[in-house]
Amino acid sequence: MIIARDAAAVILAAGAGSRFGGGKVRAALEGRPLLAHVLAAVREAGIGRVVVVLGRDAGAVLDAVRDVDPGVLERVLVTVNPTPERGLATSLRFGFGAATAVAPPAGVLVLLGDQPRVRADVLRVLCGAVASAHAIAVVPRYAGDAAPNPVLLLPAGWPLVAGLTGDRGLGPLLAADPARVVRVAVPGANPDVDTPADLAALAAVADPPSPRGRGSPASTRPAG
Repeated sequence: MIIARDAAAVILAAGAGSRFGGGKVRAALEGRPLLAHVLAAVREAGIGRVVVVLGRDAGAVLDAVRDVDPGVLERVLVTVNPTPERGLATSLRFGFGAATAVAPPAGVLVLLGDQPRVRADVLRVLCGAVASAHAIAVVPRYAGDAAPNPVLLLPAGWPLVAGLTGDRGLGPLLAADPARVVRVAVPGANPDVDTPADLAALAAVADPPSPRGRGSPASTRPAG
């Protein structure tokens, strides 16, 4: 269990979004860029340190976010991945390095910039999960879909970042050591936006309110 303000968040938003046709994280949902939704959830959760990893369209993304919420980037460290085409792993290494460069946080939340329905209550639940000292990560188990994000990477799992390659992120590495991964049941879903059709489907459904007053979701503790 960690305090949200002692955690860092790394938001990965450097991809080209080729299936979307480009410009994905600055595409609008309910009048705000996708990335702005993710930033708002992190801010509402009270995460103490926030890093956003952008790609070659960093300037356009920042302009789009500032246009709708000039203050959302306050105290946010923006870093640019010069080679995002080499895969998600390169962005994660950039963001993780920035998030841990000064005083190491208690944990690092890894979020995707194309998941605008990520919720602050889920981030707080991940931080509040009970985990043993050798647990490497805490991940959600959504009732509505199988989305494994965001991931709270605990200090015991930080060495995994150095071994990441390609475009698959932390998933395969966590799957290889499931006994050291805490899985927390949470309501709702956290869909990706990969295509314009995905965005249209999200826009057709009202943003559900964050569950409140439901108690702490059940968690599965890692063995040992």
